[in-house]
Amino acid sequence: MTTPQIVVHRDKELMVQAAAARLITKIVDAQAARGSSSVVLTGGRNGNGLLAALAAAPARDAVDWSRLDVWWGDERYLPDGHPDRNVTQAREALLDSVPLDPARVHPMPASNGPFGSDAEAAAEAYAAELAAAAGPENRSLVPSFDVLLLGVGPDAHVASLFPELPAVRETERTVVGVRGAPKPPPNRISLTLPAIRGAREVWLLAAGEDKAKAVTIALSGAGEIQAPAAGAYGRGRTLWLLDAAAAAGLPRSLYPPASP
Repeated sequence: MTTPQIVVHRDKELMVQAAAARLITKIVDAQAARGSSSVVLTGGRNGNGLLAALAAAPARDAVDWSRLDVWWGDERYLPDGHPDRNVTQAREALLDSVPLDPARVHPMPASNGPFGSDAEAAAEAYAAELAAAAGPENRSLVPSFDVLLLGVGPDAHVASLFPELPAVRETERTVVGVRGAPKPPPNRISLTLPAIRGAREVWLLAAGEDKAKAVTIALSGAGEIQAPAAGAYGRGRTLWLLDAAAAAGLPRSLYPPASP
């Protein structure tokens, strides 16, 4: 388990702009080192805000988009093209405006696809796609993602891993179907904590007063069953990117006073 590093920005706008700049640098460095890069996207207001900031950043042209693999941490199990699907929102915010290789964009299945209403079967198919992309060199059932992005919910959920629900207790499968989620829609697909922990770096995003309690709980030693965000960490680095409102409940000793 990597020790969380905390960076606090003055407001949400600065947070997403700085996160976008960090992500560009990380992708470019990975492509220089290994020829390609992989990221896992998250939805929600902060995840989509980061993508919009990335789309507006002049430095985005430093990325070789044709050598980037794009995955998702979770998805609302809705029909393809539904405005509430994370992939729909990501395409609008960024993906449709950059020259990605379509074969390297890996959306989670939709409810009007081959699996119909069976979110569990759709989850199994995505797990198989991840395992095929991992390759024997990864020694894992998921690729070694360079960066896995997660938004933190007011209840400290990440991806579609909600407190106390069965999905957050999963220890073997990499992708699961989620039924009865406490926020709509109730049916979802999500990476599990073991899959999340396969990433080189995990970045957790939180902004706003409504996230302050969740951030404080997750960074104060809570268990992952009660606060799933507490169980999300990367193999090499775990980075919490916050605005001042979301960090309001944290002791200043946890992060440098001069954080940007």
